[in-house]
Amino acid sequence: MPSLSVVIPCYNERTTVRRIVDAVRDCGIAPLEIIVVDDCSTDGTREVLASEIAPLVSKIVYHDKNQG
Repeated sequence: MPSLSVVIPCYNERTTVRRIVDAVRDCGIAPLEIIVVDDCSTDGTREVLASEIAPLVSKIVYHDKNQG
């Protein structure tokens, strides 16, 4: 069981999401659960999440419609 769960919401964060995830991973707390929630990004964030971020986090949730 993780000692800390961090939820990272994102919307159109293609250029910054990796930096954010890396900063959370480097926080010095272990074990750590990282959940990224994509709010129907349209700028390529979803592709970055699937290709680069998925191996680094516990879970990615993709919204099919922007929740606002």
